[in-house]
Amino acid sequence: MTKAYITKYALTKGIYEAQGRLSEYFPDMFIEEHYRQHHHGNDWHITLEDAISRAEEMRIKKLQSLDKQMKKLSALKFEIK
Repeated sequence: MTKAYITKYALTKGIYEAQGRLSEYFPDMFIEEHYRQHHHGNDWHITLEDAISRAEEMRIKKLQSLDKQMKKLSALKFEIK
């Protein structure tokens, strides 16, 4: 049994700890024990430090995306044609 930190839903539910196993067939897959969920790539991490670092990256990218949306909405002009 392996402990992993799941960051897939870090921006909505936070980082959570899960017990499970590594896939024999896919080296970047973690399979949760209780929920039968599986996570790929950057969605799971072995160390808490890596999980927090990934969550920070996700947060920064989301803030940049929201900033871009705000600028686009601010520049929007309504005209009657």
